Amino acid sequence: MLPRNTFVVVGPESTGKTSLCQELAAYYKSPWIPEFARFYIEQLNRPYTYDDVIYIAQKQIEIEANYKSEKNFLFIDTDLIITKVWLVHVFKKCPLWIDEHLKKSYRKAYLVTYPDIPWEYDPLRENPHIRDYLFEWYVEEIKTLNVPYFIVKGKGRQRFENSKAFINSIIDV
Repeated sequence: MLPRNTFVVVGPESTGKTSLCQELAAYYKSPWIPEFARFYIEQLNRPYTYDDVIYIAQKQIEIEANYKSEKNFLFIDTDLIITKVWLVHVFKKCPLWIDEHLKKSYRKAYLVTYPDIPWEYDPLRENPHIRDYLFEWYVEEIKTLNVPYFIVKGKGRQRFENSKAFINSIIDV
């Protein structure tokens, strides 16, 4: 079972999701779950396929299901919202079980990273010109889940401080 203070960081490419997860986990002396998709795609020696993205979704579910810790906090670097959008954007289809899983997944809140920092090249990144579009899509998906969310804006340390202030305003101690 996930801790009652489970926060997921989502957002477009190159908006500081991983860095924010790491900083928040360090501050709250808690673990974080890295983005499985990045690890998986880095290992491929070919372009990813629809089946690869489905595998990533299944593995993300498995990682969260097997999570065990006595800590009160957990930070997750992306979840199935990103996978769902990726499936629909790239392949124009998404299995219904992804929506069903999102509806039943526990999240205290989402932190949605706004694309107000420069895009940085990375061989796995492929959408530098549609970050605003993806950001809006992620927010709309979160709204359908009826889960609190916070839009993370600012430069440098300000993103962390803004996120921390939001988290402290809603946490269960």
